[in-house]
Amino acid sequence: MAKTGSSKQKKMNARVDFTPMVDMIMLLVTFFMLCTTLIKPQTMEIAMPSDVESDEQNQTQVEAGKAVTVLLGPENTIYYCIGNPATVPFKETTYGKDGIRAVLQKENSTALTEVQKLKEKFALEQSSDPETFRKNKEAFQAALKEIKEGKETPNVIIRPSDESTYDNLMSILDEMQICSIGKYMIDKFTETEQGYIDAVKNGGGAAQ
Repeated sequence: MAKTGSSKQKKMNARVDFTPMVDMIMLLVTFFMLCTTLIKPQTMEIAMPSDVESDEQNQTQVEAGKAVTVLLGPENTIYYCIGNPATVPFKETTYGKDGIRAVLQKENSTALTEVQKLKEKFALEQSSDPETFRKNKEAFQAALKEIKEGKETPNVIIRPSDESTYDNLMSILDEMQICSIGKYMIDKFTETEQGYIDAVKNGGGAAQ
């Protein structure tokens, strides 16, 4: 006859071993530390006016010469003037390729042509050797900076009003890069600039 009786069941061990997780966490921490160290912050150089009297005189000369003054108004409005704002009336335009970008590209057409030629030359000089690639890139950056800051490139003065948004400022700074404008600065928006905008809205010329 078969033996009767209670059979003993093997108890399962419910304990979870987290020891391998420690190694995994250390690997992840090391990975993120290395990535954070290797990533370099991307910055944009912006020229800000100083309070020195000589700088103010230079700024006045820039405005009176070959300069483009851009006013950032409320509700995504933008105005520009090529030349001396005291004698040349402002015009209203829009953001984007059919607006202020077209104006800047026209004023900076010579530099844009040179930049395109430089990019094509750099593309032909590509090399699989890291050292050669680095030297070519450094030479490209130096030549690009020289073109952007050349005598034929316009000086752009950006004056954001208190009613303009941060996105408006970022948009016009992006246009500086797209149009290869190397000489630009952000200046204060005063009552004089507000007068220029009011003159445009009223259908008049330059504000007095």
